[in-house]
Amino acid sequence: MKKYTSWLFVLVMVFALNAGIARALYHNASIQAETKEKRMEIKTEMQDKREEMKKRSEVMREEAKQKMEDLRAKIKEERDTFKAKVKEARIVGREKALERFDRAVEKMTNLKDRVNAQITKLEAKGIDVANAKSFVAMAEVKLGDAKTKIAEANALLAASIDELSAENKTKLRTLAKEIQDLIKATHQALNEAIKALKVAVRVKIEARVKTNTETEVNE
Repeated sequence: MKKYTSWLFVLVMVFALNAGIARALYHNASIQAETKEKRMEIKTEMQDKREEMKKRSEVMREEAKQKMEDLRAKIKEERDTFKAKVKEARIVGREKALERFDRAVEKMTNLKDRVNAQITKLEAKGIDVANAKSFVAMAEVKLGDAKTKIAEANALLAASIDELSAENKTKLRTLAKEIQDLIKATHQALNEAIKALKVAVRVKIEARVKTNTETEVNE
Protein backbone atom coordinates (compact mmCIF):
# COMPACT_ATOMS: atom_id res chain seq x y z
CA MET A 1 0.00 0.00 0.00
CA LYS A 2 2.85 2.31 0.93
CA LYS A 3 4.49 1.51 -2.41
CA TYR A 4 1.41 2.58 -4.38
CA THR A 5 1.05 5.70 -2.23
CA SER A 6 4.65 6.69 -2.99
CA TRP A 7 4.15 6.22 -6.72
CA LEU A 8 0.97 8.25 -6.58
CA PHE A 9 2.82 11.04 -4.79
CA VAL A 10 5.55 11.01 -7.43
CA LEU A 11 3.02 11.18 -10.26
CA VAL A 12 1.24 14.10 -8.61
CA MET A 13 4.55 15.96 -8.25
CA VAL A 14 5.46 15.29 -11.88
CA PHE A 15 2.08 16.54 -13.12
CA ALA A 16 2.37 19.62 -10.91
CA LEU A 17 5.89 20.34 -12.16
CA ASN A 18 4.83 19.92 -15.80
CA ALA A 19 1.86 22.19 -15.24
CA GLY A 20 4.13 24.82 -13.70
CA ILE A 21 6.55 24.61 -16.61
CA ALA A 22 3.68 24.87 -19.07
CA ARG A 23 2.33 27.96 -17.30
CA ALA A 24 5.80 29.53 -17.29
CA LEU A 25 6.29 28.83 -21.00
CA TYR A 26 2.85 30.22 -21.79
CA HIS A 27 3.58 33.32 -19.71
CA ASN A 28 6.93 33.87 -21.44
CA ALA A 29 5.35 33.35 -24.86
CA SER A 30 2.64 35.87 -23.97
CA ILE A 31 5.22 38.45 -22.87
CA GLN A 32 7.24 37.92 -26.07
CA ALA A 33 4.09 38.29 -28.18
CA GLU A 34 3.11 41.48 -26.36
CA THR A 35 6.64 42.88 -26.71
CA LYS A 36 6.70 42.11 -30.43
CA GLU A 37 3.27 43.68 -30.87
CA LYS A 38 4.41 46.78 -28.96
CA ARG A 39 7.51 47.08 -31.15
CA MET A 40 5.35 46.85 -34.26
CA GLU A 41 3.03 49.55 -32.90
CA ILE A 42 5.98 51.86 -32.19
CA LYS A 43 7.46 51.13 -35.63
CA THR A 44 4.13 51.89 -37.33
CA GLU A 45 3.69 55.07 -35.31
CA MET A 46 7.18 56.28 -36.23
CA GLN A 47 6.55 55.47 -39.88
CA ASP A 48 3.29 57.43 -39.81
CA LYS A 49 5.04 60.42 -38.24
CA ARG A 50 7.80 60.29 -40.86
CA GLU A 51 5.24 60.20 -43.66
CA GLU A 52 3.36 63.11 -42.09
CA MET A 53 6.54 65.17 -41.77
CA LYS A 54 7.51 64.30 -45.34
CA LYS A 55 4.16 65.45 -46.73
CA ARG A 56 4.25 68.61 -44.62
CA SER A 57 7.74 69.56 -45.77
CA GLU A 58 6.85 68.83 -49.42
CA VAL A 59 3.78 71.07 -49.21
CA MET A 60 5.79 73.85 -47.56
CA ARG A 61 8.51 73.54 -50.18
CA GLU A 62 6.08 73.71 -53.09
CA GLU A 63 4.37 76.74 -51.57
CA ALA A 64 7.74 78.44 -51.07
CA LYS A 65 8.79 77.69 -54.66
CA GLN A 66 5.59 79.25 -55.96
CA LYS A 67 6.14 82.31 -53.79
CA MET A 68 9.71 82.59 -55.07
CA GLU A 69 8.41 82.50 -58.65
CA ASP A 70 5.88 85.19 -57.77
CA LEU A 71 8.66 87.35 -56.33
CA ARG A 72 10.70 86.88 -59.50
CA ALA A 73 7.70 87.93 -61.58
CA LYS A 74 7.34 91.12 -59.52
CA ILE A 75 10.89 92.13 -60.40
CA LYS A 76 9.71 92.71 -63.97
CA GLU A 77 7.38 95.38 -62.61
CA GLU A 78 10.32 97.29 -61.11
CA ARG A 79 11.08 100.30 -63.32
CA ASP A 80 14.34 101.17 -61.60
CA THR A 81 16.98 99.06 -63.35
CA PHE A 82 19.40 99.15 -60.43
CA LYS A 83 16.77 98.06 -57.93
CA ALA A 84 15.63 95.33 -60.27
CA LYS A 85 19.18 93.95 -60.50
CA VAL A 86 19.58 94.04 -56.71
CA LYS A 87 16.32 92.15 -56.22
CA GLU A 88 17.23 89.61 -58.92
CA ALA A 89 20.62 89.01 -57.29
CA ARG A 90 18.87 88.58 -53.94
CA ILE A 91 16.53 85.93 -55.37
CA VAL A 92 19.40 84.09 -57.08
CA GLY A 93 21.46 84.11 -53.86
CA ARG A 94 18.57 82.68 -51.85
CA GLU A 95 17.90 79.97 -54.40
CA LYS A 96 21.56 78.92 -54.48
CA ALA A 97 21.66 78.70 -50.68
CA LEU A 98 18.65 76.39 -50.69
CA GLU A 99 20.05 74.32 -53.56
CA ARG A 100 23.12 73.51 -51.44
CA PHE A 101 20.87 72.06 -48.76
CA ASP A 102 18.88 70.15 -51.38
CA ARG A 103 22.05 68.59 -52.78
CA ALA A 104 23.12 67.53 -49.29
CA VAL A 105 19.72 65.91 -48.69
CA GLU A 106 19.85 64.18 -52.07
CA LYS A 107 23.33 62.84 -51.30
CA MET A 108 22.15 61.41 -47.96
CA THR A 109 19.02 59.96 -49.57
CA ASN A 110 21.13 58.16 -52.19
CA LEU A 111 23.45 56.81 -49.48
CA LYS A 112 20.45 55.62 -47.45
CA ASP A 113 19.03 53.83 -50.49
CA ARG A 114 22.35 52.06 -51.09
CA VAL A 115 22.54 50.96 -47.46
CA ASN A 116 18.95 49.68 -47.59
CA ALA A 117 19.75 47.73 -50.75
CA GLN A 118 22.72 46.13 -48.98
CA ILE A 119 20.57 45.32 -45.97
CA THR A 120 18.02 43.57 -48.18
CA LYS A 121 20.77 41.61 -49.92
CA LEU A 122 22.44 40.45 -46.69
CA GLU A 123 19.16 39.70 -44.93
CA ALA A 124 18.27 37.31 -47.76
CA LYS A 125 21.50 35.45 -46.94
CA GLY A 126 20.47 34.95 -43.33
CA ILE A 127 22.67 37.66 -41.85
CA ASP A 128 21.42 39.56 -38.78
CA VAL A 129 20.75 43.12 -39.96
CA ALA A 130 18.68 44.32 -36.99
CA ASN A 131 21.30 46.82 -35.77
CA ALA A 132 21.82 48.23 -39.25
CA LYS A 133 18.07 48.71 -39.66
CA SER A 134 17.93 50.61 -36.37
CA PHE A 135 20.63 53.02 -37.52
CA VAL A 136 18.90 53.52 -40.88
CA ALA A 137 15.62 54.28 -39.07
CA MET A 138 17.51 56.87 -37.01
CA ALA A 139 18.97 58.36 -40.18
CA GLU A 140 15.51 58.60 -41.75
CA VAL A 141 14.22 60.57 -38.77
CA LYS A 142 17.16 62.99 -38.90
CA LEU A 143 16.84 63.38 -42.67
CA GLY A 144 13.11 64.04 -42.35
CA ASP A 145 13.81 66.72 -39.74
CA ALA A 146 16.38 68.30 -42.06
CA LYS A 147 13.84 68.45 -44.89
CA THR A 148 11.34 70.15 -42.59
CA LYS A 149 13.93 72.74 -41.56
CA ILE A 150 14.83 73.37 -45.20
CA ALA A 151 11.16 73.93 -45.99
CA GLU A 152 10.99 76.44 -43.12
CA ALA A 153 14.05 78.25 -44.46
CA ASN A 154 12.46 78.26 -47.90
CA ALA A 155 9.28 79.80 -46.54
CA LEU A 156 11.28 82.45 -44.71
CA LEU A 157 13.27 83.44 -47.80
CA ALA A 158 10.21 83.44 -50.04
CA ALA A 159 8.11 85.63 -47.75
CA SER A 160 9.40 88.86 -49.26
CA ILE A 161 11.80 90.14 -51.88
CA ASP A 162 13.03 92.79 -49.48
CA GLU A 163 16.21 92.43 -47.46
CA LEU A 164 15.76 90.19 -44.44
CA SER A 165 15.20 91.88 -41.10
CA ALA A 166 17.69 91.34 -38.28
CA GLU A 167 15.23 88.95 -36.63
CA ASN A 168 14.77 86.89 -39.78
CA LYS A 169 18.52 86.80 -40.41
CA THR A 170 18.96 85.32 -36.94
CA LYS A 171 16.20 82.77 -37.64
CA LEU A 172 17.85 81.83 -40.93
CA ARG A 173 21.28 81.37 -39.33
CA THR A 174 19.69 79.16 -36.67
CA LEU A 175 17.89 77.09 -39.30
CA ALA A 176 21.06 76.74 -41.37
CA LYS A 177 22.98 75.48 -38.32
CA GLU A 178 20.21 73.04 -37.43
CA ILE A 179 20.08 71.72 -41.01
CA GLN A 180 23.84 71.20 -41.11
CA ASP A 181 23.74 69.36 -37.77
CA LEU A 182 20.88 67.13 -38.93
CA ILE A 183 22.65 66.29 -42.20
CA LYS A 184 25.78 65.45 -40.22
CA ALA A 185 23.76 63.27 -37.81
CA THR A 186 22.16 61.51 -40.78
CA HIS A 187 25.57 60.75 -42.27
CA GLN A 188 26.87 59.45 -38.94
CA ALA A 189 23.85 57.15 -38.49
CA LEU A 190 24.28 55.72 -42.00
CA ASN A 191 27.98 55.15 -41.38
CA GLU A 192 27.07 53.28 -38.19
CA ALA A 193 24.64 51.18 -40.23
CA ILE A 194 27.45 50.29 -42.65
CA LYS A 195 29.72 49.35 -39.74
CA ALA A 196 26.94 47.22 -38.24
CA LEU A 197 26.59 45.34 -41.53
CA LYS A 198 30.33 44.68 -41.67
CA VAL A 199 30.26 43.33 -38.11
CA ALA A 200 27.23 41.13 -38.89
CA VAL A 201 28.95 39.68 -41.96
CA ARG A 202 32.10 38.97 -39.96
CA VAL A 203 30.08 37.23 -37.23
CA LYS A 204 28.33 35.09 -39.84
CA ILE A 205 31.63 34.08 -41.45
CA GLU A 206 33.23 33.26 -38.09
CA ALA A 207 30.22 31.16 -37.09
CA ARG A 208 30.37 29.28 -40.39
CA VAL A 209 34.12 28.61 -40.03
CA LYS A 210 33.60 27.36 -36.47
CA THR A 211 30.80 25.03 -37.58
CA ASN A 212 32.91 23.64 -40.44
CA THR A 213 35.88 23.11 -38.12
CA GLU A 214 33.77 21.27 -35.54
CA THR A 215 32.28 19.11 -38.27
CA GLU A 216 35.74 18.15 -39.55
CA VAL A 217 36.93 17.31 -36.02
CA ASN A 218 33.90 15.12 -35.36
CA GLU A 219 34.46 13.27 -38.61
